[in-house]
Amino acid sequence: MRLIVAAVGRLKDAESDLCARYAKRFDAAGRSLGLGPLSISEINESRAASADMRKADEASRLLKAAAGAAHCVVLDEGGKELSSAAFASWIAQRRDEGCKGLAFLIGGPDGHGAEVASAATLKLSLGPMTLPHGLARAVLIEQLYRTATILSGHPYHRA
Repeated sequence: MRLIVAAVGRLKDAESDLCARYAKRFDAAGRSLGLGPLSISEINESRAASADMRKADEASRLLKAAAGAAHCVVLDEGGKELSSAAFASWIAQRRDEGCKGLAFLIGGPDGHGAEVASAATLKLSLGPMTLPHGLARAVLIEQLYRTATILSGHPYHRA
């Protein structure tokens, strides 16, 4: 099952290095589990005049980056909070159902447009605290790697 992380905004060097490290680990660990490859798509922040216009512009570009994915997981502060094990189980269920692609969408500073919200199979929260978008992306990709280790029985996840 192919995985896509599509996110609004550019990462700083340290965030980019962290994401690349976990993405590489995920690709190696996920291959034997039928997970991957993981592709990461960065989308420039919109320069539209109003927040609603920016959200709409970013939403259309996020959905374009997610094209071909059977399910969209939208990161949202009001979304469902899952433990790492429950997240791994949810992904495994999608894979076992024959899902060919799963997209994770991270919006810009103004949030998601209505088009993205309506496309969501799952609205996911990484917790009650607000995270910078770059850090949220790093946490998400680490959790994808953790998913692969949980599903393979690797000792990385010691819960």
